[in-house]
Amino acid sequence: MATSDTKLADTDEKIFIGKGEETAWLTLALANRHGLVTGATGTGKTVTLQVMAEGFARAGVPVFAADIKGDLSGISEVGEAKDFILKRAKEMGLTFQPDQFSTVFWDVFGEQGHPVRATVTEMGPLLLSRMLDLNDVQEGVLNVAFRVADENGLTLIDMKDLRALLDAIAPDGSKKAADDEEDPLAPIRKAAQGYGNVSKATVGTIQRQLLVLENQGGAKFFGEPALTLKDFMRTDRDGRGIVNILVADKLMQSPRLYATFLLWMLSELFEELPEAGDLPKPKLVFFFDEAHLLFTDAPKALMDKIEQVVRLIRSKGVGVYFVTQNPIDVPDKVLAQLGNRVQHALRAFTPRDQKAVAAAAQTFRPNPKLDTARVIMELGKGEALVSFLEGGGTPSMVERVMVRPPSARIGSVTPEERKAIMDASPVKGKYDTAVDAESAYEIIQKRLAGTAAPADGSAGGEGGGILGQLGSIASTIFGTNVKRGRMSTGQVIARSVTRSVTDKVIGGVAADLGKSLGGSVGGSIGRALVRGALGGLLRR
Repeated sequence: MATSDTKLADTDEKIFIGKGEETAWLTLALANRHGLVTGATGTGKTVTLQVMAEGFARAGVPVFAADIKGDLSGISEVGEAKDFILKRAKEMGLTFQPDQFSTVFWDVFGEQGHPVRATVTEMGPLLLSRMLDLNDVQEGVLNVAFRVADENGLTLIDMKDLRALLDAIAPDGSKKAADDEEDPLAPIRKAAQGYGNVSKATVGTIQRQLLVLENQGGAKFFGEPALTLKDFMRTDRDGRGIVNILVADKLMQSPRLYATFLLWMLSELFEELPEAGDLPKPKLVFFFDEAHLLFTDAPKALMDKIEQVVRLIRSKGVGVYFVTQNPIDVPDKVLAQLGNRVQHALRAFTPRDQKAVAAAAQTFRPNPKLDTARVIMELGKGEALVSFLEGGGTPSMVERVMVRPPSARIGSVTPEERKAIMDASPVKGKYDTAVDAESAYEIIQKRLAGTAAPADGSAGGEGGGILGQLGSIASTIFGTNVKRGRMSTGQVIARSVTRSVTDKVIGGVAADLGKSLGGSVGGSIGRALVRGALGGLLRR
């Protein structure tokens, strides 16, 4: 056993996790090969997650983690030298050194952290269908709605935009317009029917599911300003990675919303980040707690895409660590991608439990000195079986270790401490005030009121005509005629569609013209919108 902490401290290349007969090190260069932390309730998973997050932060790697019970928030405060912590440190040959880590709190509901928002357009139909628990027919109609919106420059920012669009594509057989009275939404309805039968009943069902989501508070997730994921990838003035904590105690009351939200963030990272190859350490580590919710009742098509994202995001420099009770909660194709494993105790009181223990034991590389299945049931609180990837990228033999004590506080912060952290946050003020920019709802209302720009583009803009519109839109994109803090529709589309500053300008102008001109011009412009593996916009 080591006699000083100098031999067991984190280094520039690896993180010290725990110690038994052998020392458990997590190699930073292999940390983007993903991982799994499992164990029954109360066996120490959250503490292990905190130890890993602290190690990554010390190494300058930003961390994102969902905080289900509020216990992880203590990482932001100085650790306390309590008796059980000192005892464990002494048994491991460590000198306990209290520490704290720069933390940013996030909250979908904007109550205990900075609001986290995305636009409906950015979310995409696949993940939104999952969030709404739609069947295949309903998902198909939602895909039609998104296609019509994309091709007609109808930016979907929040729930009222999506509701307005669904109303616009629904057939309205009861309205018999006079010959001289044209339905202003007829082109939208015709475009929708061109992709297949869109029934009023199906649209009504989707609208009711939206109401359920709104009643769960999900409407607060959709809006502007939308989250910039690079705000997760920050370091503090000391070069340490910032720990981003998603306050998820209330969010967990809507498990499907929680799982889809985290999957959306993962897919956004996958789409936005460039290829990075093999790095000496990850750009970001993403802890996905209660990971079984991601896979429960997920259709095969979605499962295949999740597996694809998990497999490929490694090359973007992102490490994903799933936290759940049992390895069998994770599908085999995804489990095969998780090279770094930490297994806390499992209890086997029933034949089904015994089968789960045996399955968990089989996920490790065997150690002739250990009966893995038996040890899993014997582990005490804070003990774990670990297997981390070695130099060649192969898993080490499973070892029984005691997980090191965290340096920061174990437990939650007080409301006063949370407020102080948020007041000093590097993103304070950036997301805290919602912005209601012009989008699909406003555009559709203008068409219904007969105030939308005529299809020939003869009105509007300084000097009139298309040139006048170009000048006006360009001024809007560059911010010269938009109130400070307000994001114009042109800016929203530009941000979503384009890959460079030049393309942003062109894309913004084209999108706004598409809304004004409609018809074939709007359609050709809309087809520039390209969606990625999980249906989100490609914005590189």
